[in-house]
Amino acid sequence: MPHLTIQVTPNVIITHEESFLKALNQALWGSGHFGKPTDIKTRMIPTETFLVGVADDEQRSGFIYAHLKIMSGRDEVVRHQLAELLVTAIEEILDAGQSGRVDIQICVEVEEISTIYHKKMLGS
Repeated sequence: MPHLTIQVTPNVIITHEESFLKALNQALWGSGHFGKPTDIKTRMIPTETFLVGVADDEQRSGFIYAHLKIMSGRDEVVRHQLAELLVTAIEEILDAGQSGRVDIQICVEVEEISTIYHKKMLGS
């Protein structure tokens, strides 16, 4: 734990997706709220069809939606800190590559996972 799922609209440029995910994992690890680096699992899900608002036919707006699922027990202050940490990390990564060609909303949701959660490690 945690699990981080990223959705990105196709009009937002992420030049190297693996580096993007690694930077987000490093930001989460640096927060000090997780037991070991391999606990952090991140994936990117492409969003092919989208619309921002009701009339963005030219797709001048885009978004990145980050959904962080963590085990229960962290207070609201910590959840807000993790959300802000991800917003900041995403903004820093994107800053150079976009050149103002599209307006981007960065959205982060932090959610506690159900207390019924099982995992099993296979291999060494």
